[in-house]
Amino acid sequence: MLRAVLWDLDGTLVDSAESHFESWVHALRAEGRTITRDQFEATFGQRNDRILEGWLGRDATPDLARRIAEAKETAYRRFVRERRPDALPGASDWLAQMHTLGWKQAIASSAPRLNVEVVLDVLGWSGYFDAIVAAEDVRAGKPDPEVFLTAAARLGVPPAQCIVVEDAAAGIEAARRGGMRSIGVGAPAREAGPDLAVPSLTALTLEMWQRLA
Repeated sequence: MLRAVLWDLDGTLVDSAESHFESWVHALRAEGRTITRDQFEATFGQRNDRILEGWLGRDATPDLARRIAEAKETAYRRFVRERRPDALPGASDWLAQMHTLGWKQAIASSAPRLNVEVVLDVLGWSGYFDAIVAAEDVRAGKPDPEVFLTAAARLGVPPAQCIVVEDAAAGIEAARRGGMRSIGVGAPAREAGPDLAVPSLTALTLEMWQRLA
């Protein structure tokens, strides 16, 4: 029986928050605007259009939002190349082990595809994934299940045979709506009621994966 794991990227596999925050600050400063860290943390993991709509309010014209978003993502990719984000504890080990065990693996992220690709390239993870679903591939962001359902379809694995790994409550809800089991990593995900909650990926065991599958 085919089995698949659908991984969120930012905050689940890689510690990229600081690079995202600095790139937002950089892009907004060029337009004479600022954000606080609290504002950033409240929106981390969402799609850019939704983030900017909240931050800019009535000033969120399509041209301004596009300009800020493009500047932000360009800066982010540069920071990733220059600084190499840290893989979160256990991430590399589980990607390698699930690959060896024959599980299909996909990235299901709200980030732009170029961002996903540069992170996977820098960390040497590109060969582990059979599919990548990014912001450009879906119309609705999490908690809508579209990103996970699209990933499952590209892998050719039924949703009921997929396990989602997420650090955000919206991602856990998206998995539930998509008919998939979920592993919540960290406190925000645990509060959303995943099928299995762990403090970090290092707390997982193969028995836990098998029980969920």
